Amino acid sequence: MIDAVLRAFGMAFAMGWQILWPLVLGFALSAVVQAVVSHREMARLLPDDRPGSIATALALGAASSSCSYAAVALARSLFRKGADFTAAMAFEMASTNLVLELGIIMLAFLGWQLTLAELVGAPIMVGLLILLFRRFLNRELLEEAKVQADRGVKGRMEGHAEMDMFVTEGGSLWQRLTSERGLTAISHYFVMDWAAVWLDIVGGLLIAGALAAWVPDEFWRSFFIVDHPLLATLWGPIVGPLVAVISFVCSVGNIPLAAVLWNGGISFGGVIAFIFADLIVLPILNIYRKYYGWRMAGFLFATFYAAMAAAALIVELIFGALGLVPAQRNARVVEASITWDYTTWFNIAFLILAGLLVWRFLKTGGPAMLRMMNMPAAMGPSH
Repeated sequence: MIDAVLRAFGMAFAMGWQILWPLVLGFALSAVVQAVVSHREMARLLPDDRPGSIATALALGAASSSCSYAAVALARSLFRKGADFTAAMAFEMASTNLVLELGIIMLAFLGWQLTLAELVGAPIMVGLLILLFRRFLNRELLEEAKVQADRGVKGRMEGHAEMDMFVTEGGSLWQRLTSERGLTAISHYFVMDWAAVWLDIVGGLLIAGALAAWVPDEFWRSFFIVDHPLLATLWGPIVGPLVAVISFVCSVGNIPLAAVLWNGGISFGGVIAFIFADLIVLPILNIYRKYYGWRMAGFLFATFYAAMAAAALIVELIFGALGLVPAQRNARVVEASITWDYTTWFNIAFLILAGLLVWRFLKTGGPAMLRMMNMPAAMGPSH
């Protein structure tokens, strides 16, 4: 028993070591983008569900934090400030499926084909969601959700979602980013984003390590119907989101588990559907209930699930027709080891970068704001 536990921890540590520098790089790039993209104008830019507004929602979401809870909280804030509900949900989906750090981690764990499939599939998923909303979202349900949203019931990461340290003055983009205020904003976004998702990352690594160490390949092959390719193709996008719902892991934290599922035999589309489904895990469904009421929470689960599964199946069919589905399942699920290779050197270099950003965060009032992350924006510090 002790050996099994140690092996699970060892595999979790090994996976964490492999993705350490990509994580730091991803969050640093995300912090830079957030420092030059203001939240203040978002609601104004999302007035309806026309293609222009949806494209803007996708771009704004891709430039925001990857934290699922922050994305959900910010989407409600935009809705309360006048943004179209459909556009706010498109923004929410882009925030967790098109952000830089997700793509970097997917590339490190799953390879370029699945990373590209995620980037192609996310807009397809949003398009399907818009069609479902136009067909089934009635005015009564929307008004009921608006009344509940305006009550301002506390969810999670409220303060983080409203954090806006947009740097406007200082000349060129480079001058703004390297100014005192720009560096401070980058350091604050960097640390806040880490604080928002570290539990999901650690949880995902531990779950992935345990499943990789303890669950035999025979179970995965049976569960994902590997011996029946056609059925497996249909089954994967259906079961992928359901596995995500009960895993409680969201944001970039579900990528290690996705690697385990991929190696275990889930279909190409099943992996994509699992990654898409971080916005319908049980804790977030409960937040939807608080934000919009029971009926809208159920509606969001049903429509999100349908859009995620259908988009994942479409992506698998497209990539299969183009010959882009990998023949070998070689996701990075490795044993515990540290060697003096490029990963170790990159980890050292990016840990130094992270240390510098944390040092600036601590020196510029960051801890006080960190304590406000789970408070409503009105109670949090002013940025």
